[in-house]
Amino acid sequence: MTPLLEVNDLKVHYPLSGGAFRPSPGTVRAVDGVSFSVNRGEVVAVVGESGCGKTTLARSILGLAHVTSGEVALSGKSVTSSGTLRDNDFRRRVQMVFQDPFESLNPRRTILQTLSLPLRANAVVPKALLREEAIRLLDMVGLSPGADFLERYPHQFSGGQRQRVGIARAIAVRPKLVIADEAVSALDISVRAQVLALMRRLQQDLGLSYLFITHDLGVVRSLADRVLVMYLGQVIEEGGTDDVFNLPRHPYTRALLAASPIPDPERARRRRRIPLTGEVPSAINPPTGCRFHTRCPMAGARCREEVPVLRSFGETRTACHYAEEAEPRRNEAVK
Repeated sequence: MTPLLEVNDLKVHYPLSGGAFRPSPGTVRAVDGVSFSVNRGEVVAVVGESGCGKTTLARSILGLAHVTSGEVALSGKSVTSSGTLRDNDFRRRVQMVFQDPFESLNPRRTILQTLSLPLRANAVVPKALLREEAIRLLDMVGLSPGADFLERYPHQFSGGQRQRVGIARAIAVRPKLVIADEAVSALDISVRAQVLALMRRLQQDLGLSYLFITHDLGVVRSLADRVLVMYLGQVIEEGGTDDVFNLPRHPYTRALLAASPIPDPERARRRRRIPLTGEVPSAINPPTGCRFHTRCPMAGARCREEVPVLRSFGETRTACHYAEEAEPRRNEAVK
């Protein structure tokens, strides 16, 4: 079966301009050769440290960031364009939930106006039914009765309520894929759980697929079917969530899991620590060979010279020269 979304060797580079009397300092390789797919009804999570390229990847898929090279395909049809917004059909089938629920809503518009705009632009329902459809959407996302919220402005809502409005706007045009960029990271932990439960329910009720951008490994474990681990613009490990979390082969994945909080103090005390030294290298001048070798406790001479490729190990793929030699240990970081 053809995947819903396919991304092939996607690159997003930003040339830096120099001053009048100095040359350009180089090019930021924000996304540098990423390939993956999202199947229908699947939740794929993208994880990694800040600056690894997660958000740029999401924006480039939507056409909000210029694609240097590579291809984005929806249901087998290429939609790659030269940094322009996708066509109306793509925008109706792929929507986004942004990180900041306040900044993503126009403070000058009521909730009715916010929800009516995509409904009118995509002719989802007749004009006479806009109010009724907006009420239905608000009820679906847990703002009930929806009629009580239509004439309010964003500042009159809590953060969790604003994010529910953002989700309602995303599903208004009945998309097939929703890209969620850190959609719950700005919310309190209790509200976060409620919004995640809402997103799971909508996935089942509407048959949605999610591309979930996050740094919260607990969210990944509870929501995602598959996970991509990114480091400095590249995918360094991917596979089923349980496979990657329980038997991680890449030392960077192990370090992320080891740094994730554990609610049980005794298990946290026994957990093996993975020390990482140094800072994340610059995306302008990434290290030769393996980009992680400057911080990796397992790095050898080969790592400094040869770029590792993603190789299959059972149900996962890992870009590490020594993945076979590093016997996986069951990780207790996120349960």
